[in-house]
Amino acid sequence: MASLSIAVAFGVRLLLVLLFLPFSALDKILNFRGAVGQAKQAVHATAPATALILAGLFVEIVMSLGVLTGIADRFAAFVLAGYCGVTALLWKQFWKPGDFWSGGKGRELFWDFWKNLALAGGFLLVTFGTGAATVETFFSHPFASSKPYSVSETAR
Repeated sequence: MASLSIAVAFGVRLLLVLLFLPFSALDKILNFRGAVGQAKQAVHATAPATALILAGLFVEIVMSLGVLTGIADRFAAFVLAGYCGVTALLWKQFWKPGDFWSGGKGRELFWDFWKNLALAGGFLLVTFGTGAATVETFFSHPFASSKPYSVSETAR
């Protein structure tokens, strides 16, 4: 049963980060110019857009590995939750096109916006746990591991 428990814990975390590592990170690497072009939609200059893409790559790779390995996993999940929120606000602005009610681009962005926020909620569950009693634990030791692959009684 311990092997199944570890496999499920890993699988859940893998599903959370799979969008970022490998897919989004690899897309940014293979299509760096396109990624910078997309970032320029938000910041309008090449240097800050490039910095945003490099920061995004760092977050997507390093924080995803943190969530998967359990190394500072709660902090990594907290950063990824913020990343999801920021990307929703910068690139999923459903209110801008003005065609929400006619079924245009605004409606597509609406659903992407909320999917980003829902994913942020999943990362916040990793960060804070599922109950109020675990919130203080994160704030008192934000870089501590949640020990996601431990099956001992004390880890529960």
